Amino acid sequence: MTVDYRWAEERYDRLPAMATDLVNRHVAVIVATSTPAALAAKAATTTVPIIFETAADPVKLGFVASLNRPGGNVTGVTQLGEEVLPKRLELLHELLPSARVMALLINPADPVLAEPQTRVVLSAAKTFGLELHVLGASTERDFDAVFAKLIELRAGGLVIGGSNLFTGHIDYLAALTVRHAVMRFVMQLCNATFLTTCVYRKPHPY
Repeated sequence: MTVDYRWAEERYDRLPAMATDLVNRHVAVIVATSTPAALAAKAATTTVPIIFETAADPVKLGFVASLNRPGGNVTGVTQLGEEVLPKRLELLHELLPSARVMALLINPADPVLAEPQTRVVLSAAKTFGLELHVLGASTERDFDAVFAKLIELRAGGLVIGGSNLFTGHIDYLAALTVRHAVMRFVMQLCNATFLTTCVYRKPHPY
C-alpha cells in the first residue's frame, strides 16, 4: 500500500488544488484530517471515499445526511466542538469560581469552525455572568502575543477552540503556560491532547 501525503502548511487556499490532484491520481480513499481539507475533498469528488475528522457538526456542514446514516461517499468522526466548548467554559467556571474574566482562543483563518465556536461560547459566558475575550491565532507565530494578552487581561482561564493549528502545536502551547506561570490553562491543553489522540485513532476501522 502506498500513502500519498499532502500538507497545505496552514494555507487553506491550496487545499482545493491538492484534493483535485489526489482525485486525478485515482487514489482509493482520501483521509481529511481537518474541516477545510474535508470541505475541499468533498467538493473535488462524489465517488472517491472520504474519511474526515472535524470539530464541527458534519450534518450542518453538509458532509453527511445524518450521523447514524452518513450516505454518499463521505464518513468520519466529529468532536462536536459546538457542544463541548461551552462545557469546557462551564468546567473552568466551576474550578475557578472567583474568576470573572475568561478567554477563548480561535483560529480566524478557519471561519467554518471559528464563527460557530465563538457564538456558542459567548452565549455560555453570558449565562455564567463571565466577561469573555475572543483571541485569535492563525499561525504559531501568534501564540506568544495571545499569551501576552491573556496576562494583560488577567484572564482566569482559557478555552481552546477546535483547530488543527492548536492540536498540532500542543507542546508549544503547554510550554507557554509554564513560561508564563499560567498553569490553569494546562487543563484545556491536556484535554485537547487526549481528545486528538482518540479521534485520530478512531477512523482506522473505516
